[in-house]
Amino acid sequence: MRFKRVLLKLSGEVLAGTNGFGFDFDAVRRIGEEIVEVVGAGITMAMVVGGGNMLRGRELERLGVERAQGDYMGMMATVMNALCPQDVLEKFGLPTRVQTAIEMRQVAEPYIRRRALRHLEKGRVVIFAAGTGSPYFSTDTAAALRAAEMEMDCLLKATKVDGIYNEDPKKDPEAVLLHRLTYMDALSRQFQIMDAAAFSLCMENTIPIVVLNILKKGTMKNFLVHDMKTGTIVSTEEENR
Repeated sequence: MRFKRVLLKLSGEVLAGTNGFGFDFDAVRRIGEEIVEVVGAGITMAMVVGGGNMLRGRELERLGVERAQGDYMGMMATVMNALCPQDVLEKFGLPTRVQTAIEMRQVAEPYIRRRALRHLEKGRVVIFAAGTGSPYFSTDTAAALRAAEMEMDCLLKATKVDGIYNEDPKKDPEAVLLHRLTYMDALSRQFQIMDAAAFSLCMENTIPIVVLNILKKGTMKNFLVHDMKTGTIVSTEEENR
């Protein structure tokens, strides 16, 4: 296995599944089953969850809500999104801990790096919520930050698409899935993988970014455990040789 320590970025849209809003519990359970299998194979895993299935700070800004206030509201949404997979994983017998960047001691631990590392050493899945704890930063940036802090081998961005294409597959039926890209390729071709701050953090700390379709059963396990060629890996030029 190439990647033994993985930070899974799970978007709110993925948690919503086919519902478009809230939770699709069938999708969450299926993802939870796959996480259990991956951890059972010996991979250390942590997660960062988004909040797009509930609300987005920038959308609230367009409605007249102050940007910082809207971002804090979005952070609250990610806490609900963290508690949902925690419940699912623990029902499968996998111990988890939720840590929030904004203190909510009644429902989760505050984020403490050394404590989170200790949880991972004990085989627990740590779910990071509330983004970075500061407005103006996306949950993608939070994922890149936690991946660096937790000394992860890669950041796995779970999406609804199979990876990064050379063109928009919705507009071009002949679009080609790109399995390997360098950071500079992705930047120069302006692929919208993550926001600039998140991408820069990964590039600076040489953390490979893996983009794959989490809604296809077995995709994550096939990639991480069986080392099957799926999705897209964005990494250094040396690693792409």
